[in-house]
Amino acid sequence: MKPRAGSPRFVRPLLAAFLAVSALHLAGLLAGAEAAHLVTKPLLMPLLAAYALARNGPRLLVAALLCGWGGDVLLMPGADAAFLAGMGSFAVGHVCYLWLFGRARVSPPAGLAYAALLVVFVGLLWPGLPAGLRIPLTGYSLLLTAMAWRAGALGRYAALGGALFLLSDALIATGIADWPQLPAHGFWIMLTYLAAQFLLTWGALGGRVDSAGGAPGAYGERRIRI
Repeated sequence: MKPRAGSPRFVRPLLAAFLAVSALHLAGLLAGAEAAHLVTKPLLMPLLAAYALARNGPRLLVAALLCGWGGDVLLMPGADAAFLAGMGSFAVGHVCYLWLFGRARVSPPAGLAYAALLVVFVGLLWPGLPAGLRIPLTGYSLLLTAMAWRAGALGRYAALGGALFLLSDALIATGIADWPQLPAHGFWIMLTYLAAQFLLTWGALGGRVDSAGGAPGAYGERRIRI
């Protein structure tokens, strides 16, 4: 498949817009400004997805980011049904990421470490989780952990992004299980989440944030075959 053309003139403005809205969102969380949260959260992933499109990024990356947008919006009401729907949207995004990562070899010791972390963390969380969420959360955690491990296929930036995504969702899970929370808990969740999505995007685009051309490096030639 012939690589599609990006939109070079929009690359830097879209990146600047994503960073500015992210900063406003995080500042709003620290200030307890609910209006800022409601206005900025739905804009975050569409801006990052638009940046990826302008950079001629892979379709699977854009799909994963838009699934993240769906999850962000669905989680905003706070109801159980909305939470499950949001978790499902994020799960589809993780499948997109896993498909994007392909079959490239990643570190087996890292995989063992992630597996051990998953077993221990879910075991500790289990007693505090609502009965109706135990199985869905366990399945989601397995998928997320696989994504975090396989993210290393796109290089060190994506690997860090995968780890931060796992950390962000772990912070959410501790809240569901009624564990003691960090001060400004929502701020840390969103900071690690935004950093995760940006680093995964950066890794998929070859580790360069402002190139107007195609994405070299980690994704590189494989884009043409998808």
